[in-house]
Amino acid sequence: MDLSKNQIPEHVKSIHLIAICGTGMGALAGMLKDEGYLVTGSDQKVYPPMSEFLSGKGIDINEGFHEKNVAYGPDLVVVGNAVSKDNPDVTGMRQKGLYFCSMPQAVNRLIMQGKNSLVVAGTHGKTTTASILAWILYTAGLDPTFMIGGILNNFKSNYRLGNGEHMVIEGDEYDTAFFDKGPKFLHYDPAIAILTSVEFDHADIFKDLVQVKQAFDAFISGISDQHTLIAFDQDKHIAELVRGKRCRTVSYGRNANAIWQLGSVTISRPWTFFDVLKHDTLFGTFKTRLMGEHNLLNALSCVAAADRLAIPAEAVAAAFETFEGVKRRQEVRGEKSGITVMDDFAHHPTAVKETIRAVKPFCPGGRLIAVFEPRTNSSMRNVFQNIYPLSFDGADLICIRQPSLLEKIPPQERFSSQQLVADLKDRDKDAHYFTDTDAIIDFLVTEAKSGDLILVMSNGGFDNIHERLLSTL
Repeated sequence: MDLSKNQIPEHVKSIHLIAICGTGMGALAGMLKDEGYLVTGSDQKVYPPMSEFLSGKGIDINEGFHEKNVAYGPDLVVVGNAVSKDNPDVTGMRQKGLYFCSMPQAVNRLIMQGKNSLVVAGTHGKTTTASILAWILYTAGLDPTFMIGGILNNFKSNYRLGNGEHMVIEGDEYDTAFFDKGPKFLHYDPAIAILTSVEFDHADIFKDLVQVKQAFDAFISGISDQHTLIAFDQDKHIAELVRGKRCRTVSYGRNANAIWQLGSVTISRPWTFFDVLKHDTLFGTFKTRLMGEHNLLNALSCVAAADRLAIPAEAVAAAFETFEGVKRRQEVRGEKSGITVMDDFAHHPTAVKETIRAVKPFCPGGRLIAVFEPRTNSSMRNVFQNIYPLSFDGADLICIRQPSLLEKIPPQERFSSQQLVADLKDRDKDAHYFTDTDAIIDFLVTEAKSGDLILVMSNGGFDNIHERLLSTL
């Protein structure tokens, strides 16, 4: 393949996006359309809500990949990271000698040009943290641009084009494209970066934790001495990675030596009140609808970032109080017969554990029922087989689904939901195994009682279990 064409020409009017229906690619398509570009796209699976969103923007989408999709000769082709070099659109692009780039390259050149980038990185909490930060900037009147991997309820969108000088973006450690196997976040030069956590994940591209740490090490090493890294101080891997780096490092967390500390926390449903200390002195007391210590720590990192941007504590407080959360992050989908159904994106063992721990205090009148679908490339592998049993201790009743896409994983690497249930029972947990979603719904319709909270955890649609439960209960 002629990689000399991996560049963005000076004058671009028409852009084609291969695999346009992904969350990030769809957001980029919308931003490019709003900026006045002629945008087309293609994808193998074109379905709502992304198909409706793109259609509403007036973006033509071809269902399925084919050389003819780029026959009109767009000025630029943006190649999604899930696209292989043998993709028919790529073949057509190559035959016509078209210019092409990755999604981060397009964001850098066509969206972020001239702005200060505020990048949120880490194994966990990227979407929520970036969303909080974007809302703080907006509330403070800074008119930010943002591109985030979840729908912000305050904006009903996962992106925004603003006229302010800052852009908030998630820094993803996942690979960039088939012609660039480095992490996406290496393409950004953050004025401020937030690093929430470093753990093993993405078992389909990282062999082990060492490779994950190498990726984050490259990211931190690329931050200049004029810029700031806001780093969680209770992660041993982060402590190791930040040592000796040239950038200014600001610590946050629970430790007494952190510059920014999370102080006392009080829960008065639906609010959580929390103190923030800077250099051991009370900076402010804030209230939020966010649940759980992990989210308060995410919020704390945003306080530190806001302070670097000279945003006053009063504006930060107003933002926390009016922040409406992110879809699929502890999102209450509805209540029926006194039973609450909540949706969450949790899939990594740590995320499952922290989400359950966060939600538990908010259902004192009934049980917390955890429903889990292992669906990511990592969770369907047995790399976390012995760790998941420790993640459900806070749940009163546990439903584990057989992974629906398990055939994609080599037999010797497959995760066993049945083994997880057996291990949970060994820990005296009330756990149940199910082969499909219908069986879970049938079970819960009989089992759930008024006052219970059903927490559904999956990074996929889970066969629309949330709405089906609400309509059946």
